Amino acid sequence: MAEKEVFLTREGYDNLKNELEELKTVTRKEVSERIKVALGYGDLSENAEYDQAKNEQALVEDRILQIENTLRMAKIVEEHEVTTDKVNISTDVTVLEEGEDEPEVFSIVGSAESDPINNKISNESPLGAALLGRRRKDVVEVEAPDGVIRYKIISIKKTPKDEKK
Repeated sequence: MAEKEVFLTREGYDNLKNELEELKTVTRKEVSERIKVALGYGDLSENAEYDQAKNEQALVEDRILQIENTLRMAKIVEEHEVTTDKVNISTDVTVLEEGEDEPEVFSIVGSAESDPINNKISNESPLGAALLGRRRKDVVEVEAPDGVIRYKIISIKKTPKDEKK
């Protein structure tokens, strides 16, 4: 099975590299030290500290693998490649939902950087996928649990650097 590309902004890529470095050089050692200390408590069958440290170790190793895979499959969307003639990763899209008075602004990001609470939506989300490649004044339809929602694209601009982090 072919692995798919993961789109990242330069900042998103750098953030993941920094997190990976921190996990490998600091967090791994801290967890390893906790395991050594817990082993000193004796009987492992009733050693909650040991169990907790081993669980944390598994989570850290899983996150390391996840980040390594993401970075290996990463396609970096460089700022100079982004245009505002159509919606792409690293663009902010102002849309007006049909029947609403206030527009909303969404930053389109790769799936590894999505943060819906802060209006950073993945290019793979239903709305993100519907907006990708579309132009100003286009109307897109998104299938939602309550039915189809229509959005009109009001404007497209590059996501400012400080908002990508």
